[in-house]
Amino acid sequence: MAVFDDFLKLDIRVGTIVSACVFAEARKPAYKLEVDFGAEIGIKRSSAQITQKYTTSELVGKKVLAVVNFPPRQIGPFMSEVLVLGTYSEGGVVLITPDKEANNGDKLG
Repeated sequence: MAVFDDFLKLDIRVGTIVSACVFAEARKPAYKLEVDFGAEIGIKRSSAQITQKYTTSELVGKKVLAVVNFPPRQIGPFMSEVLVLGTYSEGGVVLITPDKEANNGDKLG
């Protein structure tokens, strides 16, 4: 069972998706994302299995929450640097997004 101190170890930040393209080599349908987390963290890459609910064009400019302090993970030929957060919902994964204006790099708190 996880304890509250485990949650405190996660660095969850707001970022803006600046590019999205189909990850053709992925075993399951996915996109390659580039997410801007502001000056402190910069632009990081992520693979996301969100193709059922989103097109690449509607993702660009979308604010998301992501864990930025996991070690990078090799996914086929792609190195994923952050974990973009979403919920497993009917019909596919739904991204977790701020409902008010938030700046890139803002920390979940």
